[in-house]
Amino acid sequence: MSDIIDPQYRPWQLGADMFGAFGLLALLLAAVGLYGVLSYAVVQQTRELGIRAALGAQRSALVRMVVTSGLTTAFVGAAIGVVAALGAGRFIASLLYHVSARDPMSLAVGAMSLMLVAGIASYLPARRASRVDPMEALRAE
Repeated sequence: MSDIIDPQYRPWQLGADMFGAFGLLALLLAAVGLYGVLSYAVVQQTRELGIRAALGAQRSALVRMVVTSGLTTAFVGAAIGVVAALGAGRFIASLLYHVSARDPMSLAVGAMSLMLVAGIASYLPARRASRVDPMEALRAE
């Protein structure tokens, strides 16, 4: 029986595999873009971080401030993205194979992976910017 039915489902399974591959590619592209935007935003704050350090702010507080700001932005974006995905899911529900359009695991993995990238994209440049000598940051302008 499976020899008869398998050829009928093979195109659908191939389509599902292609959707999965394109979804992972889109997630990777979004992660790279998010990393670039957040790290650029942190680099733009280097002077501000230098001024705060010159006024006596601790480096850990500066890093925490930048990471919190980046994660807050990413959380808002992820929440909007999940709502949009839930709304748009009904349009592609007929094309999905063995997964619901409102699969909480898929939505959670996508949102959490972008949150992880946002945390890393905020932390690494913030740590680098907090190590800048405050006098060099003030003289830069």
